[in-house]
Amino acid sequence: MSVDSTLEIKHPYITIATEVKGRSPVIVGTRTKVMDIAIRYEFGGMTPDQIVEQFPHLTLAQVHDTLSYYYEHKSELDAAYKKDQILVNELQKHYPSRLKAKLKV
Repeated sequence: MSVDSTLEIKHPYITIATEVKGRSPVIVGTRTKVMDIAIRYEFGGMTPDQIVEQFPHLTLAQVHDTLSYYYEHKSELDAAYKKDQILVNELQKHYPSRLKAKLKV
């Protein structure tokens, strides 16, 4: 019996976007990052159905595959996200928002 080639494709809806800084995993055919979906699910308390409502270009199957991928790579994705957030916070300290300055917020 031959090996089923579908076994090699663990997450058919996920690809690594080489054009995105840090080679971020994204949903195939979109620019939607895995972390964009994971954050809404984990921290925003959104259900997969609510995520599809917010991202109507996605299917429920894509969202579920994205969450599966996230949980299989959780530690490395969380670490990369934390590193990005530290960089964003540092940049905000050195480059204040022009809009906030205009609005005096």
